[in-house]
Amino acid sequence: MLVRRSFAFKCTLLVIAWLLLAIACVQIPSRVFWPASFGALTLPLALGLNLAAVGYWLLRNWRVAALPALVAFLTWPHFQRGLAVHPTQLASGRAAAPGPSTVRLLSANVRIFNVYPQLRDKDPESPVKFIRWLAENPADVLCLQEFYNEPVGSRTGEGRLFRSVDKIGKQAGRQAFVSKTLTNGAGAEFGMAIFSRFPIVGRGTISFDRLTQNHAMYADLRLPSGDTVRVYNFHLQSMSMDERDIVDSYSSKAGLKKKGLGLLRRFKRGLVARSVQVDTLVQRFERCRYPMLLCADLNDVPYSYSYDQLADHFQNAWATVGNGVGATYNGRLPFVRIDNQFASPSWQIADFRVHYEIPYSDHFPTSAIYTLSAAPSQAAAKSE
Repeated sequence: MLVRRSFAFKCTLLVIAWLLLAIACVQIPSRVFWPASFGALTLPLALGLNLAAVGYWLLRNWRVAALPALVAFLTWPHFQRGLAVHPTQLASGRAAAPGPSTVRLLSANVRIFNVYPQLRDKDPESPVKFIRWLAENPADVLCLQEFYNEPVGSRTGEGRLFRSVDKIGKQAGRQAFVSKTLTNGAGAEFGMAIFSRFPIVGRGTISFDRLTQNHAMYADLRLPSGDTVRVYNFHLQSMSMDERDIVDSYSSKAGLKKKGLGLLRRFKRGLVARSVQVDTLVQRFERCRYPMLLCADLNDVPYSYSYDQLADHFQNAWATVGNGVGATYNGRLPFVRIDNQFASPSWQIADFRVHYEIPYSDHFPTSAIYTLSAAPSQAAAKSE
């Protein structure tokens, strides 16, 4: 028994060392040492094993259990990143009626509203349903990635189906700010968009080297309370990896040999690009004096450098009030949360949900309710 306990204690120490090393890996920029990202991805397993060690030693020796229990307490915010636990939030129900300093915010990667027929194989009516749902949604502010619009005068064959700026914007009582990255030969527009029922008093676009679909935009909004707040909408570098290739790579040795090297190259490129992009954004965030809300398709999981940099400066809405994994990817890869909303410390987060009932994209929309905890000093506010 003594030998067994000694062996178990050594294993506990190894798990704690692994856990601390994985946390260190999360904080290493991929552009500096990209293999550290693989260590960061093992963090959920290390956190789980440490909790298992707590349970084991509570049954064997409560004094020894104090060590992994202390580590679990100190690393609990990292646990909450991937598996939020807020039972009181479930018991209290949804948020109360909004006030003059409240913002109802919705974010969605709309996948160009399935404009191409192959994107709507499962539901030919998905573009109509998605645009209508967004137009009728009670959210005050909408942040949309991979946006698509056909303005009056475009020469596409879909008629008025994709007049998304008009339908989600003016006809729904919202102002529109569209950051266009491409206008094709037929006049159709691609990019990102922010729609707001509050007056837009300032706006801007942030490119990463050059303006592509992976960029950021922001809008300064005047709330009924008189406060000005800034909402950022951004889309970080994707892996450019097909879901089927990922599944094939781990389903067999032949698949791993055939697909693995190419996936690794694309994985590395994505990691490096996102680390540069998020550092660029954090520098901009630090210069802004308005209360901020961020909506993002990070293309990265909660145990990544990109997420970690944002979590160091902002509250993550799901980790703060959510329950469970909060997966936002609508595909064959399970438990993947790559879409997030963040809030600066001056906000109280009343509610957050993932809309699993809206399956019209490869991302599920997310929505949240935020209230300013105290009126910011507008005299001290500084716009970029």
